[in-house]
Amino acid sequence: MNDIDAWVWWLVGAAALGIPLVVTAMPEFGMLAAGALAAAIAAGLGGDIVVQVLVFAVVSVALIAVVRPIATRHRSQRPQLVTGVDALKGKQAVVLERVDSAGGRIKLAGEVWSARSLDTGRAYEVGQEVDVVDIEGATAIVM
Repeated sequence: MNDIDAWVWWLVGAAALGIPLVVTAMPEFGMLAAGALAAAIAAGLGGDIVVQVLVFAVVSVALIAVVRPIATRHRSQRPQLVTGVDALKGKQAVVLERVDSAGGRIKLAGEVWSARSLDTGRAYEVGQEVDVVDIEGATAIVM
């Protein structure tokens, strides 16, 4: 065992930490692998075992402390490009057939949609502009 340099063991450790990164998609393993790579560099430059372990710990903890909050913030943000029915919410439409709580028809984004009024006591007449509040199935909820 003494025939193999310490930097090789650190590279083996980095590769071993890379496997669960790929299998589990947990970025923390990648940060630990980067710490092991940094320790391999420290070993290659002649640092003793205490320096190697300190480099591994400092780099790993620093990456986890810096990268993890950024990744969490990006994961929790809504996508910039809204598509599908979510893109239709908040748009204006024109009433084609009287819309009330029982139903009706509107023209929304160039297409004819079935619609119903959000307020059960309210009705919209032909030609009126309405705002799309929500989409339930193939029915636009308007007000």
